[in-house]
Amino acid sequence: MSSDRDEFGAFLVGFIVGGLTGAVVSLLFAPQSGEETRALIRDKSIELRDRAAESAEEALARAEAAATEARSRAEELAKQARSRAEDFAREVRARGEGALDAVRKSAAKKPGGESGAA
Repeated sequence: MSSDRDEFGAFLVGFIVGGLTGAVVSLLFAPQSGEETRALIRDKSIELRDRAAESAEEALARAEAAATEARSRAEELAKQARSRAEDFAREVRARGEGALDAVRKSAAKKPGGESGAA
């Protein structure tokens, strides 16, 4: 998630710098008075600021959606892990009880309960 933020930050900086550079170059080579040029620079900077704000809002919305999806997926995976652990515990318990029953039956079949004492 951190690299997504870094990439978006780099994109945003590049977008703003590129936009400002293009606006300044086009205004410097345009045949207009100083006042008209300042007004155009002001208007372009407001437009770029608005675009940057929209881009940031969109990126935030995408990040929130990704976080919500990741949280939902993590909850689902945790639920599956709990279910598998419960199934495994039941299986181990059943096998243990089966083995214990087999030992009991085997001990019951031995005549005199051979204890190994002479």
